[in-house]
Amino acid sequence: MTMQGWILILVFTGILLALTKPVGAWLFALYEGRPTPLHRVIGPVERGFYRLAGIDPTVEQGWRRYAVHMLMFNAVLMLLTYAVLRLQLFLPWNGQTLANLPEHLAANTAISFTTNTNWQSYSGESTMSNLSQMLGLTIHNFLSAATGIALAFALFRGFARRQMQTIGNFWADCTRITLYLLLPLCVLYTVFLIASGVPQTLAATIDVHTLEGLKQSLAVGTVASQEAIKMLGTNGGGFFNANSAHPFENPTALTNLVQMLSIFLIGFGLTWTFGKAVGNTRQGWAILAAMIIMFLCGVAVSYWQEAAGNPVLHHLGVAGANMEGKEVRFGAAASALFAVVTTAASCGAVNAMHDSFTALGGMIPLFNMQLGEVVVGGVGAGIYGFLLFAILAVFVAGLMVGRTPEYVGKKIESREVKLAVLAIAVLPLAILGFTALSCVLQQGLAGPLNKGPHGFGEILYAFTSAVANNGSAFAGLTANTPYYNGLLGIAMWVGRFFIIVPMLAIAGSLAAKKLTPESAGSFPTTGPLWVGLLVGIILILGGLTFLPGLALGPIADHLAMIRGQLF
Repeated sequence: MTMQGWILILVFTGILLALTKPVGAWLFALYEGRPTPLHRVIGPVERGFYRLAGIDPTVEQGWRRYAVHMLMFNAVLMLLTYAVLRLQLFLPWNGQTLANLPEHLAANTAISFTTNTNWQSYSGESTMSNLSQMLGLTIHNFLSAATGIALAFALFRGFARRQMQTIGNFWADCTRITLYLLLPLCVLYTVFLIASGVPQTLAATIDVHTLEGLKQSLAVGTVASQEAIKMLGTNGGGFFNANSAHPFENPTALTNLVQMLSIFLIGFGLTWTFGKAVGNTRQGWAILAAMIIMFLCGVAVSYWQEAAGNPVLHHLGVAGANMEGKEVRFGAAASALFAVVTTAASCGAVNAMHDSFTALGGMIPLFNMQLGEVVVGGVGAGIYGFLLFAILAVFVAGLMVGRTPEYVGKKIESREVKLAVLAIAVLPLAILGFTALSCVLQQGLAGPLNKGPHGFGEILYAFTSAVANNGSAFAGLTANTPYYNGLLGIAMWVGRFFIIVPMLAIAGSLAAKKLTPESAGSFPTTGPLWVGLLVGIILILGGLTFLPGLALGPIADHLAMIRGQLF
């Protein structure tokens, strides 16, 4: 480990803290539906969309209607993307004459981008045309991110409102977030990336002459614009197979830093927005403190291990950090930091191969996802997932002090606790269930390219990433098969929407309650004790996936040996 590496980590965290309140204030204006400086320019476009769709943005929805409209919206977009991918060969802007995607890969990809997972069982530059990248995929990068933030707004309203049956208007929330937040930021971000050397063109390839004097065709396209929303929306799907390790996506140390900052930017801001929504910004800072503690602990372990290097190579006289699968221009510190950032959020973009990390260095990204990706988490999804853990934390605190638990003025009763447990239980049940199934079926065992525990880790990581809607991978798994494309698609859908619906039910239940003033017996939810309790609850419940996952490895190995298979 070096001082330069630690300075990078501290500067990264400091910049984000400085941006938390300004970003949170902008988000709060959108949460309330107040005009912003951009309304003079974009306001007519917003109103035009409402008139075209026949929507009255002032008519609010109860949680059931909010959920139904959200599900229908995402289902229609998924079908649109599936159609684009299946018809790619016959559509324009396909300069390389790339073939239509097979049914199972098209379905997996459509689900992946709809759920903000962006798992990719394909190589982008050799599979997707420019039109497929722009119309089929990038549209989800915007709208899946907007959906996540809109859902966070709905839960915020549940905590903030008193004796109301509505939690907002899904269409108004999604439209405002896209027009006044994601699009303006992405325009500025895209200009920065283009100035940094990232391609932005409708051409499919460019011809260059190598140092050997040979001619080579390089894939290009609308890379910068997709890269911007890929990071800001915590999507992670790369234009190229190498993702942010590719110099066309991430050419310099500065773009690498900005990409990491953009992954966390909206997630940090939403914590302040929550505090402002419930009338106490200290609530938001307490949540952010818990997130930062878990994040910095993860970075410390991962960086320590990657900087320490591979002990096997050390015995052979090769000293230094573990640089296998890493870009030399980034090094161990920036690679470890990027890995923890992208899995603490639901981004999944990578600037190094997680499959080549050391055992403990690769464990941290896996564990981050198994916590439910609430260590900052995806845009919107992170904060509403964190608040589900907060509900369970105040329930545990209520049991300790012997009174009905309360959080930000709302009594947390059996209905909210049951729904929170239902939403949180989806993660370990789905991850472990799908992993166990793949460890005993021939189709599942055919996937890992490595033998033994690491091969099992590739399967476990894949389903963890899918259910957590992350999208990163231990790339040694051959996932582009009907079996894995189908099962991972189901896992991504379950991990997204089986959590959202109970969460919206909680929002509706809380909005109907009256506010309860704090009293001398109320458990404080802004101090160090509360932050520690939050961290403890999240780590304990995260262990529901992590520890059984460790036990599944030897069991799977034993079963494979019994069946005469080399796992």
